[in-house]
Amino acid sequence: PSLLRAVIAVESGFDSRAVSPKGAMGLMQLMPQTAKRYGAANPMDPAQNVNAGAKYLRDLIQRYGRDLELALAAYNAGEDAVERSGRRIPAFKETALYVPRVLRVYKSLMEQRQVT
Repeated sequence: PSLLRAVIAVESGFDSRAVSPKGAMGLMQLMPQTAKRYGAANPMDPAQNVNAGAKYLRDLIQRYGRDLELALAAYNAGEDAVERSGRRIPAFKETALYVPRVLRVYKSLMEQRQVT
C-alpha cells in the first residue's frame, strides 16, 4: 500500500482526473494500452485505475527480480526502455528524477507506518 501511495503521489498528486501531455490518465497515470491490458475499462475511474496500476507494478516488480528501482524506471519510462538500457535505469532525465522521488516518498510513508 505504501508503494502504491508513493507512486500515486508522484504520478498525479492524488488527482484522479489528471491527464499527462503524453496521454497517461488517472491516479496512477496509466497509458491507455496499459489500462486496457490490466482491465481498466475506464482508466479515469479511481478504483479501476489503482487496481490496474497495482497489477502492473506487481508484474514489473516480479519481472525485475524485486528491484524497485528498475520496476519504477519501467513504470515511468516503459519496459522496453529499461530492456534497451541493459536492464538499467534509462538515461532519461525524467526517469532519473522520478525513481528517487518515488523511493523517498515510499521511505517516508514506511517510516510513518512504523511510528503509528
